[in-house]
Amino acid sequence: MKLNPPRAPLEFSGWRAPEGLAASLRPGRPPELEVIEKASKTPRPGALVDPSVRARLLASFHHHELQAAELFCWALLVHSGTPEAFRRGLVKLASDEIRHMGMYRRHIERLGHSIEEFGVRDWFWERVPACEGPAEFCAVLGMGFEGANLDHAAVFAERFRAVGDEDGARLQEVVGEEEIEHVRFAGRWFEEFTGERSFEAWRERLPRPLSPILMKGPSMDHSARLRAGYEEAFLEELTSWQPR
Repeated sequence: MKLNPPRAPLEFSGWRAPEGLAASLRPGRPPELEVIEKASKTPRPGALVDPSVRARLLASFHHHELQAAELFCWALLVHSGTPEAFRRGLVKLASDEIRHMGMYRRHIERLGHSIEEFGVRDWFWERVPACEGPAEFCAVLGMGFEGANLDHAAVFAERFRAVGDEDGARLQEVVGEEEIEHVRFAGRWFEEFTGERSFEAWRERLPRPLSPILMKGPSMDHSARLRAGYEEAFLEELTSWQPR
């Protein structure tokens, strides 16, 4: 069902989730998808010459997309009193993530493996539900995790290309390009909910123990970040920020 969901409703402007129901909701996991407590370390660039190592890495990306899709739907329930344009946007973003899952799954299969071979960690689900409101949700998932993915996509595209996996490299680039709009959506609504989009306003709305150090890749894709709506001042502070 999650891999091929039914068409989203065309009209839900008057709909509200039952009081007190949504915040405690968590996704089910089929027995063939093993949930692990500690994810394996990101492989060294040279290790990606092994197709099984690339498949394992892509399986983790696939699971990130799954969690993002689930969490957009979760936010639709938890924040059902938000403007309809915001909720419609959440549905669109969830649909994008499901399509990305299919892209990852197909490439994993081209590498001779399947999603079910690899354990996954529900790390996003361990963190994002701590968000208190829609602004915090936008800060964490969209401006935070998906913002970092703009950096990671460029890095892993380069690493896949370096070991001769052009299809895998292009996959990273396509997903990264499409998620620019996801990050722009989060920033636009964060500003709508808070009245500003400064680095400090964003940082203050990250629930502990999350911090900006987790919200950037090993190198920043400055161009993608700017196109996603970040301002230069924000990126300068994100680049230099260190925990006190």
